[in-house]
Amino acid sequence: MSRQELKPIKDGKVREIYDNGDSLVIVATDRISCFDVILHNKVEKKGTVLTQMSKFWFDMTEDILPNHMISVDTGDMPEFFQSEEFAGKSMLCRRLEILPVECIVRGYITGSGWASYQKDGTVCGIRLPEGLREADKLPEPIYTPSTKAEIGDHDENISFEQSILWLEKFFPGKGREYADKLRDYTLALYKKCASYALEHGIIIADTKFEFGLDQEGNIVLADEMLTPDSSRFWPADEYEPGHAQPSFDKQFARDWLKANPGNDWTLPEEVVQKTIDKYLQAYRLLTGQSL
Repeated sequence: MSRQELKPIKDGKVREIYDNGDSLVIVATDRISCFDVILHNKVEKKGTVLTQMSKFWFDMTEDILPNHMISVDTGDMPEFFQSEEFAGKSMLCRRLEILPVECIVRGYITGSGWASYQKDGTVCGIRLPEGLREADKLPEPIYTPSTKAEIGDHDENISFEQSILWLEKFFPGKGREYADKLRDYTLALYKKCASYALEHGIIIADTKFEFGLDQEGNIVLADEMLTPDSSRFWPADEYEPGHAQPSFDKQFARDWLKANPGNDWTLPEEVVQKTIDKYLQAYRLLTGQSL
């Protein structure tokens, strides 16, 4: 297959998905998006961090449920992908029917959850104890699903009960079963991985998972897993509740863009470098290896 023949069937802000017949190739590019805009900069190695970190977690959680990963070796993929451009950042995956729920789990109170708690003491309709400070650890992780919106629309937070009805709409007779399984898998994955991460110097404050159905109707973990793009990672040695925490993600980039209006969505090189340094540091801490 010539290089010209292969075009992504889905081209997202950061990832490209290619059709490979009964499987897919998902490429995490080095693009970076902030505030839903793709910046002009490339962040070298970012795609590799996202792909290899997902692989690390997929391998670790196979005892909880299967995942969609087949291989991250481009030698197992069509010839189109067997070049330096795709090495390290491509994943061959099983085709799944993706379930229309973003499975969000929060172990600490921050971000939109903190804003909601300040207003009425709840997060996504779940009543929390009084007197929590920003970034406090919750007594137990909470599951706060949302609908998966079409591109251009916003995901909508829903209650667990609403997730049953939402899934029932797409899968008649299966709404309750799927909703229960998604919640239970999400919490089990988070608890295992957050505990591991804490031992290696990183707090996973919150994250989101996506799941799909295989041809036999089994629920399978999909998409990316516990990366700085899909999660809030905080350095454990700097953790201090009562205010926002430093993080291992693109916060440097967001902060610079906010402080420099008229930036034309282009970052200075030192901000790009600080951003990838954070991604690489998180990978090193969690896996014990360097990329």
